[in-house]
Amino acid sequence: MKNTSCPRISFDFTGRFLPPVFISVFIIGLVANGWGLKTLLQKWKKLKIINVFVLNLGLADMLYLLTLPFLVDYYIRDSQWIFGDAFCKITRFCFNLNLYGSIGFLTCISVYRYLAVVHPIRVIRLTVTHSVTISVMVWLLVGVQCLPDMFYTKTFGNKPGKCYETTQKAFVEDYLKYSLGWTLTGFCIPFLITLGCYGHVIVVLCRKNTTDKVLKQKCLKLLFILILLFSVCYIPFHVLKNLNLWSRVLSKMLCREWSNGVYIAHQISRGLVCLNSALNPLVYLHGNEEIPAQLRQQLQQAHQMFSRFLPSDSGSVSVSVSVTQI
Repeated sequence: MKNTSCPRISFDFTGRFLPPVFISVFIIGLVANGWGLKTLLQKWKKLKIINVFVLNLGLADMLYLLTLPFLVDYYIRDSQWIFGDAFCKITRFCFNLNLYGSIGFLTCISVYRYLAVVHPIRVIRLTVTHSVTISVMVWLLVGVQCLPDMFYTKTFGNKPGKCYETTQKAFVEDYLKYSLGWTLTGFCIPFLITLGCYGHVIVVLCRKNTTDKVLKQKCLKLLFILILLFSVCYIPFHVLKNLNLWSRVLSKMLCREWSNGVYIAHQISRGLVCLNSALNPLVYLHGNEEIPAQLRQQLQQAHQMFSRFLPSDSGSVSVSVSVTQI
């Protein structure tokens, strides 16, 4: 079957779907991550081990969020990239660095929680210096994983045109092999480690009736956040990304009716995966005990400020009404 008879791929769907998602994530993520990082940096001298991982998680999010305005411009221009080949590769590199850096630091947080509950004596020996060293190693490992992606063709030179998320059709077979290996090392292995850690933690907490209820609730909340992140953001993206690459490989030989559906599903998963930059601040609320208290204090201050602008007799009216009703 010739390619001319293949079902048309809905490339215009990307331009309609992704810009609103990117704009929303940029606004929410910038505010939430900016506030969270500010709160952590204000307590720099009192940073705990887990907060170092949370801090790096926020930095990874900010790195990606700053590239979103350029991607919005790209898709609004009907997939016309005007910022050059080098910046296209940098933009895609920042996305990958954020994605796999987030997975890496979430895995570090999971391992730390596991040690704190199951092997508390080992946690006592750990220091902030250890967590900083581990964070540097995570950045290096993620950078090494992402670096080969920079060598694949992303544009047609410096002329306005495509800025491929993966690569152009001529190199898609090699990229699929690289993507499968990348998925295994950057996503599957950390995911299994995270599941193993929290699975063991839940078993231990359920067996020990003397375990602190607050600790049990915190672990269950963090487990829920991680399940949310992996099930909504990470799993669909990796499955559909590789499936879409496979459909592109098959399209060279034979047309597939499901190729368009896979493409649209993959674009939706791209919108979902970028939500991790807006959802990761949930880890701030859980990882730092002082942040929820500060948030409540700021909300109370905001409530008091707004109450000053309300009519002074509104309180008496409401009281009199309630009294008459009684």
